[in-house]
Amino acid sequence: MTTNGGSEPVFCTIVPPHVLDRLARQQDPALSGPARRSLEHDAYQRTHRRLTTVIGAPTVAAPSGAPADQPNRTVYDAKHKQDLPGHKVRSEGGQPGKDATVNRAYAGLGATFELYLKAYGRNSIDGSGLPLDASVHYDVKYNNAFWNGEQMVFGDGDGEIFLDFTIPVDVIGHELTHGVTQHTANLTYFGQSGALNESLSDVFGSLIKQYALGQTAAEADWLIGAGLLAPRVTGTALRSMKAPGTAYDDDVLGKDPQPATMDDYVHTGSDNGGVHINSGIPNHAFYLVATAIGGHAWEKAGQVWYDVLTGGELKEDALFADFATLTVKAARERYGAGDELQAVQKGWEQVGVRTL
Repeated sequence: MTTNGGSEPVFCTIVPPHVLDRLARQQDPALSGPARRSLEHDAYQRTHRRLTTVIGAPTVAAPSGAPADQPNRTVYDAKHKQDLPGHKVRSEGGQPGKDATVNRAYAGLGATFELYLKAYGRNSIDGSGLPLDASVHYDVKYNNAFWNGEQMVFGDGDGEIFLDFTIPVDVIGHELTHGVTQHTANLTYFGQSGALNESLSDVFGSLIKQYALGQTAAEADWLIGAGLLAPRVTGTALRSMKAPGTAYDDDVLGKDPQPATMDDYVHTGSDNGGVHINSGIPNHAFYLVATAIGGHAWEKAGQVWYDVLTGGELKEDALFADFATLTVKAARERYGAGDELQAVQKGWEQVGVRTL
């Protein structure tokens, strides 16, 4: 159930189109081939997602009698095909097998469920115990992972630029958080509202990793997708919340284009108006807020962001300033006029987003 008129699931991938576009133009077929295939697939999935939105996606309910404090996970093996979900290989409570990808997917689904339940009292993605399904080994050398409105899907990567997409737990958390947004604020996937959609997934993806590792804001690396890039790539991750624009600088991938402040906001018609690029601005604001408050980022900074995401006041077409203003309101209501409120106000000020 959504807070503003019905969910509209979108097709969201962890690797931005501009990265795959660049790879697709490479002379080396080992780089261009998988990238072109991934782009073609993603275009098909976006169209399929729109059609599902029009005709209605199937409703998936929690099993009768399912415990509210336990996830209901199922992992499938797509066996390098595109037919979803594939062959069931592990159900809730099943023992780990020999396939490390399956085990990582299962663990990542659990880590996401746990953060939302323990930190925010949310029972799964929809708040009502939605089963968590994931398919691994999807397609051949597929360079992406995505939430399709109903389940998670992971590619194995091409081995040249990207490794297995189940490796970073924050990638799993990022994509599942698109499902949380789908069932709450339902942010339009274009322009600043789309960048907020992406940023919220980065924020909670990072918090899921930090929670799993028991890290404080000061101890966290604030990287999204660390461990995903192959050894030949000059870079550390897909994105950096601490220092947007510094995650990679590679002769094949180019330089990370994310801005950290509104001074460098990118105006573009591609990537749904730069949703994966300009998300660096609210990402950096959250990093500044979380590190200024200190301690575990999911406890106070994360709580403020979660309050706004789920509070019912965030409009589907919200701009950065709209979201920032609501975080100030949420911080004041939850913590009063103390250090937390000042941290939120200063964080947005530092990235050049005005609050009302």
